[in-house]
Amino acid sequence: MAKRKTALDHLNSGREPHIVHMIPPGAPGYREAEGGAMVVSSPAEVNALVRTLRPGEIVTLDDLRQALARRHGVAVACPVSTAIFLGMAARAAEEQRPILPDAALTPWWRVLKKGGFLNPKCPGGTDAQQALLEAEGVRVSPLRRKPAVFDYAERRPADRIEER
Repeated sequence: MAKRKTALDHLNSGREPHIVHMIPPGAPGYREAEGGAMVVSSPAEVNALVRTLRPGEIVTLDDLRQALARRHGVAVACPVSTAIFLGMAARAAEEQRPILPDAALTPWWRVLKKGGFLNPKCPGGTDAQQALLEAEGVRVSPLRRKPAVFDYAERRPADRIEER
């Protein structure tokens, strides 16, 4: 029986980003691209972008996708694969938490969903993400009964995240 892959194995799979020039109608990102190309990133690239965020800085998944699209010179980054790769980076960071200091981990908790909402699919759910954000001085409050960061727009990095 084959050994089950760890999150670190998935993160370091060697997968390379690739460009999709003809996005099929109905596919994620089709309307956003408006006839342009779409990049399907890699787990390692998403991980590297998230690692550029400093304590107290917040981005949304859409900000991350825009940074990936600018980096590759295309109209849009795939929303599905980017979210999946962020999840891989988060699980890999949590696998490493017992052996690495917190400063050496990928700060996955600094990436929010659209509108500043916390992500319930991250390791530990919204409670864990909220605790990690509040440890950095980021205030989380309920919005429509879901935890959110109201001032996330002011907490974005001053410069573009892909240029760091």
